Amino acid sequence: MNRRYFLMSSAAAAASAAKSLASPNDTVRVACVGVRAQGRAHIQVYSKMPNVEVAALCDVDENVLNERLQLAEKLTGKRPKAYVDYRKLLEDKSIDVVSIATPNHWHTLQTIWACQAGKDVYVEKPLSHNIYESRQIVAAAKKYNRIVQHGTNSRSSAALREAMEKLREGLIGDVYMARGLCFKWRDTIGRTPPEPVPPGVHYDLWLGPAPQRPFTRNRFHYNWHWFWDYGNGDFGNQGIHELDICRWGLGVTYPTKVSAMGGHFMFDDDQETPNTMVVTYEFDAAGKKKLMVFEVRHWISNHEAGIGGDKPGNTIGNIFYGSKGYLVIDGYDKYWTYLGKEQQPGPARREGGNNWANFIEAVRSRKVSDLNAPVEEGAISCDLMHLGNISYRLGRSLRVDPATGQVIGDEEANRMFRREYRKPFVVPEKV
Repeated sequence: MNRRYFLMSSAAAAASAAKSLASPNDTVRVACVGVRAQGRAHIQVYSKMPNVEVAALCDVDENVLNERLQLAEKLTGKRPKAYVDYRKLLEDKSIDVVSIATPNHWHTLQTIWACQAGKDVYVEKPLSHNIYESRQIVAAAKKYNRIVQHGTNSRSSAALREAMEKLREGLIGDVYMARGLCFKWRDTIGRTPPEPVPPGVHYDLWLGPAPQRPFTRNRFHYNWHWFWDYGNGDFGNQGIHELDICRWGLGVTYPTKVSAMGGHFMFDDDQETPNTMVVTYEFDAAGKKKLMVFEVRHWISNHEAGIGGDKPGNTIGNIFYGSKGYLVIDGYDKYWTYLGKEQQPGPARREGGNNWANFIEAVRSRKVSDLNAPVEEGAISCDLMHLGNISYRLGRSLRVDPATGQVIGDEEANRMFRREYRKPFVVPEKV
């Protein structure tokens, strides 16, 4: 890796920061990075936007890359440029935006590099693999004056934005507790042995900052979520959405205490991360204690508060409890309320939104304040997820300084704020 690809002079950085689109009619050229699963959605969404071009695709699996090139050409009538090495993509000065849907362990380094190369960034959740990375990614966005949106899509939902307004207005009274529910019927991943790297897969580039390990099917496509080297369990996969909504609704940042319990139950397989977990957070919000509880539950489970409907399946949502009632959020696009001791139905709404469209609007305006899911908010929510995982892995509660986010009196916990990086894929101290 050549430093000249990414480390710009102060003059170049200033020129990059000043870059803006002349008018709403100017074409925004987007590169989608990591295009197998969620990255496919990125291609589809950008392809529908006026004056937005899917100009390039990047993936370390050439088999996936070729499939997605065909998809993009079918959707737009134009074949994007193709890249295997992300660093080469960043040399393309015609690219305005990178939209990242790679595994978690790559998010921060790819975002920092993009900021240094003068490009705006949409980065999937969770934006960081650890707490150190959260701070570095925020610093890079600020230093290079980049527009960086976090992939917590709920922040752009019309229904959920209204729900937050109702909470602020006092619809359910004094909100003292929020729950985030992530009950997904996930089956066992089984066990897969080491094997030769499949043709077309650039495994060294896939590993990037992570430790060198033999290739196995379970450590690769999607199931990487369940290994600490690359993912953060279902807490960092689906659960970060619900945790972010909890924090948003409670109006809190860092807690005073975190306590997590759980385990990998029922299945005997390769998974390292817990499939059942309960994390409790205490907050001191202007002298008032608030409580936040997050739950991961795998396999067969019940619904709660009507979330998920009346048929068996996933329960993904939130419940806020107040002195005058409670508010329920189901997924990303629906909320309803029950008010008073009689639990009379109150305000409700179902309407989604487009987090990617909001991002492109901010790219055009050059105003970070236009972002619904700015990286600064995403970093705090991700840090709370990381603190929960640290508590779980250490098997003890953590006392946290809410002013700094540091764990009090527990250096072992603080050391888990970062990881060792495999050179040359190192998240830098100075961005």
